[in-house]
This record gives sequence, C-alpha cells and structure tokens, in this order.
Amino acid sequence: MNGYSIPKATLGRLPQYLAYLRSLPEMRHTISATAIAKALSLGDVQVRKDLAAVSGAGKPKIGYETDQLITDIESHLGCERLTNAVLVGAGKLGRALLDYDGFEDFGVKIIAGFDCNETALKKGAKEILPIRDIGAYCRKHDVKIGIITVGGGSAQDVCDKLVESEVEAIWNFAPVALKVPNGILLKQENLALSLAYLNNQISK
Repeated sequence: MNGYSIPKATLGRLPQYLAYLRSLPEMRHTISATAIAKALSLGDVQVRKDLAAVSGAGKPKIGYETDQLITDIESHLGCERLTNAVLVGAGKLGRALLDYDGFEDFGVKIIAGFDCNETALKKGAKEILPIRDIGAYCRKHDVKIGIITVGGGSAQDVCDKLVESEVEAIWNFAPVALKVPNGILLKQENLALSLAYLNNQISK
C-alpha cells in the first residue's frame, strides 16, 4: 500500500504518530490506539481509523506491536527511501528549512537551494545555486519535490520552473494561490493563518 491510497488528512497525521512512537522506550512492545490518542490529544475513533488504514486492526486487549506499527507508518511515508527535494528562495525561512535535517527522518532530503540573488549563493554541504541551473540540476539528481520560500510576486514563476524541471510535488510557503497542472501535488503552507488560528483560540 502507498500513501496515495489513504486519505490526505490521515497521511498528514502519520508523521505525528511516527514521532510519538519513536519516542517510546524500547521496552514498550505494544501500544493501543487509545493510548496514542490520549498522548497526542486526538480523538480515539480518528486514531483507530488512521491506524487501520496503514496497519490493519490492532489485536483486542493488546493493540499494535510497536515496532511493526512504526514500520508500517514509515512505509506509507516513504521513509525507507529518501526522496530528493530542492528549495527556491534563500532568505531566512529558506535557509532555516535548508539547514534542518529532521525531514530525513520522514523520507525527504533537501539537497540544494536556489536563488536569483547572486549574493545569496554559497558552496557547502547544501549548496545555494543560481535559479537558472534548476532544471538541469533537478533532472540530474532525480528531484521529486520543490519547496517555494520566495515572495508572492515571484512564486508562480518559480512554480512554473519547478514544473518544467519535472518535480512531482510542490510545498509552497508563499502567500499566494498557485496554479499547477494536473498530476502535480501542491501543499500550501500558510504560516500567518496558522498563527492567526492560535491567536484566535487563546483569545476566546
């Protein structure tokens, strides 16, 4: 089974489950959906449905074998293989994402950044390269995911370049709705909206 055969909402919660399961002590051989739901402040029924979609039903009064559940979730997230990604926009947010190695725990490796500003370019373990080279680089390194951290005014142009570079999915941090062809996965990340939500909740 792969990630495309389960609901997007379930797929979006899998990293949360995986991070929790990996944090458990080694002697914790089994875990129930109810225990996971309680630990993560999620609904019991929701967690049961999510886990059933990726690992089948747990055993009555026992739950899931922890190691097997971790393996099943990792398989759906593609953690057994690293998918190459590139980032466009080497500002503060872009550099923070580029320097963060935690994505590799969930099967994604950002291997390079790109920018149109010559002063932002740099060599190193993760290079920041000129945007004009992105197409050739993505094809050479079999890049599947493009991450956009540029301003809204240039986001669509960057998106088009990534599509032309044959990426299959785009993670967009720019505050603008992008247009992509059929077959290209698009995930919009609105940081301001997420912060506004938290502000609304604590203001009630």
